[in-house]
Amino acid sequence: MAEGTIKRLTDRGFGFIDTGTGEDIFFHNSNLEGVSYDDLQEGQRVSYTEGSGPKGPRAENVKVI
Repeated sequence: MAEGTIKRLTDRGFGFIDTGTGEDIFFHNSNLEGVSYDDLQEGQRVSYTEGSGPKGPRAENVKVI
């Protein structure tokens, strides 16, 4: 699993993870495991697997470390 930091959260139920490679990856609240979207905070460390969505790469199986 890859690791990153939550860079931005929106009020629409999705956000972006800073991968540490200079590129961010999208995630949707339906891809969270073991945590509620409302409990997330920017700057939190997360692990995820990279998947593919309709608009490109997306984070799946997102878990707070």
